[in-house]
Amino acid sequence: MSHKATVWALDQRSIKGTTKIVLWHLCDRYNPEHGCFPSQELLAYDCQVSRSGLNNHLLHLEKCGLVRRERRIDPITKRQMSTRYILGFEDGFTLALSAQISGDGAPSAEEPCPEFAHGAVSRIQGDPCPENSPSRVQNLDTNLVREPLREPVKEEEEDAAARDADFDRFFVDLLSALGFAANAPLPAWWQGWPARLHVRRWLDDLGLTEDRIIKTAKESRSDHPNPPDGPKALDRFMERAAQRDAQGAANAKTAGKAKHRRKSETKPPPSDDEVAAYYAAIVNSDEYLPRDLFSSRTCGLMLDRGLVTPERLRLRMGS
Repeated sequence: MSHKATVWALDQRSIKGTTKIVLWHLCDRYNPEHGCFPSQELLAYDCQVSRSGLNNHLLHLEKCGLVRRERRIDPITKRQMSTRYILGFEDGFTLALSAQISGDGAPSAEEPCPEFAHGAVSRIQGDPCPENSPSRVQNLDTNLVREPLREPVKEEEEDAAARDADFDRFFVDLLSALGFAANAPLPAWWQGWPARLHVRRWLDDLGLTEDRIIKTAKESRSDHPNPPDGPKALDRFMERAAQRDAQGAANAKTAGKAKHRRKSETKPPPSDDEVAAYYAAIVNSDEYLPRDLFSSRTCGLMLDRGLVTPERLRLRMGS
């Protein structure tokens, strides 16, 4: 995997959706010293698409000038090898004419082994697959059992693609925070989807935010200057960060309750004027008045302030 290659893939704005995912996986399989030549089976598995669908996306990438395919022939056995994918950022990249591109790569100047015809991979014969016209790849992923059709929800697909792109940008930022150089090859434990799924668990299971993960990753380098071999080495740091955040939230909640309790405890008692006004309103109303509702002192407070008359008070108290 090349950090530089994956960053380049994320920066391409002319493509989106599954096509961009295919480009990203090509860059994920790119080796700065040897190039990029994953098998179609592996690439289709990574992208979760059929091989025929994969070739459609690869053709679109070629038309956009982002990828060029070169078919390789073993110089000794003359057997066909996996296609080499030349990416747009590589030195000397030139796009082949679309008329020279077949379903699994451009023709080679070398002649393949006669025993294997032109090296067809359709598992049937050397001639082009009848199901896919000139393509040499048979659509083995076709489901012959007709299932009920479901209208695709374009918005959901675009949202999912956007979320994946956002996570990929976050993953690149995480690698930078850990000290990985942009053009340096990554350790094996940081390559592919297993590493990304591990990092996602920090978000989903521990409840950390992306910013919190980046901050914790930078803090971890103070004790360990060299980048970790894989995300598992950071689990202890992330778990501690989640515990500190949970404890901080609990302390803040407790402090809020204590503040509210202190505020209620320090609230001054009502004044004599407030007490007299409150009970005078009850005496002057027609609502039911219990005999022991207030004391003789309260009666004096209401009479002294002229809030009730003695006659009204005797009438209400005697009822």
